[in-house]
Order: sequence, then structure tokens, then C-alpha cells
Amino acid sequence: MTGRLDGKRVVLVGAGQTPGATMGIGRATALLFAREGARLLLADRDTASATETVSMMEPDTPEVSILGADITRAGDCQLLADEARARLGGVDVLFNSVGILGPGLAADVTEEVWDSVMETNLKAMWLVAKHVLPVMVEQRGGSFVAVSSIGAERGGTSAAYGISKAGVSRLVKSIAATYGQYDIRANAILPGLIDTPMAIDAAVAGTGARRDELARQREARVPMAYKGSAADVAYAALFFASDESRYVSGTCLPVDGAVLAAR
Repeated sequence: MTGRLDGKRVVLVGAGQTPGATMGIGRATALLFAREGARLLLADRDTASATETVSMMEPDTPEVSILGADITRAGDCQLLADEARARLGGVDVLFNSVGILGPGLAADVTEEVWDSVMETNLKAMWLVAKHVLPVMVEQRGGSFVAVSSIGAERGGTSAAYGISKAGVSRLVKSIAATYGQYDIRANAILPGLIDTPMAIDAAVAGTGARRDELARQREARVPMAYKGSAADVAYAALFFASDESRYVSGTCLPVDGAVLAAR
């Protein structure tokens, strides 16, 4: 299928990515949405990385522009909503993939790491929704797609990360339940052990481990026996962004090769 997002006004937050050998979720989703006909406003704190994403798009991409924004700041989130109105005339889809990792068991994680993870992964997710939802209310419709994690559903060694992602999943359900009257849908994607720069390359830089060995270790934990890619997450996002999911809201969809099913 092609043209699944023809004419859709999409605000995509996290269009750049951490440097690495593979593609990140935000970039993969931006490229897929562009191929499917979306009109795009790409937001990222790193505009150079977002510009690199745009350079990878086909020449006939309908419409794409970039906005430098730090979504941990309420003012930047308001700017994002204002620019969406000005540039696109509204927002049919809000996709947010911004997130960071943070090591530490509950009794070991530092207060600094805890606050940083919660601010970026949960508070910023809420701030973007807070400022863009009124645009969707005005136009009586829209789809909010958030990237959570299977860490929201299972225990792990990173307390702050898992708890922040559980909050994202709960935020999505709250929005779905309370804004459905305006024909606004909200869903979350729960990626599993996906081979992305943030998951692999950042860990390699921090530990000195070999990338191929770390990737193999993660792959061995997946029942389907092969690693997922950012494209697998992007196609789930495409379903939630398109009209094909018009009656799907409040869903948290694992894209994990059956990791959660086998726990």
C-alpha cells in the first residue's frame, strides 16, 4: 500500500537520532511517513540531525520542515503547537519518540539520573501532549502516538527508565479515555530489544563492549531469534497514524518478537 497518510498533517518529535551504525526510531518513522504522503513538521533538539533525516527523503516528499525544540521546556512545546498551526494548518498526527536511558536499581540510581529520565521520558511526553491536544480538540480529531517500551511491563535493572515508560503508557490510556469524545485517539508502541543507536551504540560507548557481541546477546533473548529494527516500530506507528486504526485507542502494542509473551 502507498499513500496511507496522504495529506495528513504530522508533527513528529525526535526526528534526529543518536549517532550509530543503524537507524533510530524517530528517523525511520519520519522517512516512512514521508513515503506515505504525510505533510511533516519535524521537531528535534538537534536540528543538524533532523536535517540529515530530511536529506534521506525522496525528492518528491510532499512537504517537510524542521523546528528546533527542546520538549522538556513548556515554551518550546507551545511553540511547536503554534508552528504546527502556522505551517500545517493543524495536527492530524502527533508522534513522539523522544527518550533516554538511565542506569541504576531503585536503591542505586542517583537523584540526578532519576530526575533527568523522568523529565525527558515522561514529563516531556506530557508537555507535548498538553500543548498539541488543544489543536486536535479545536479540529475535532487526531491521533497521538507515543513510544513507550516493554520496560513499562517488566522488571529490569533500570528503575527510572521502566517507571518513566510505564507512566507514558498510562498517559496514553488517560488521553484515550478522556479525549475520545473529540475523536482523538491515543496509542503507545512498546519496542523490545530493537537494534538502534540509542540501545546499542550508546551502550558500547559506555561499556567498551563490542557492538556485534552486544547485539548478539540481545538477539539471544528474543523468542523469534532475530533482532528487530527501527523500521518494525515505524510500521506500527504508521498503522496508528493512519485511518486504518480509526477505532483503536488506548492500546499499548508490543513490537518485541514475543519477549513479553515469553517472560
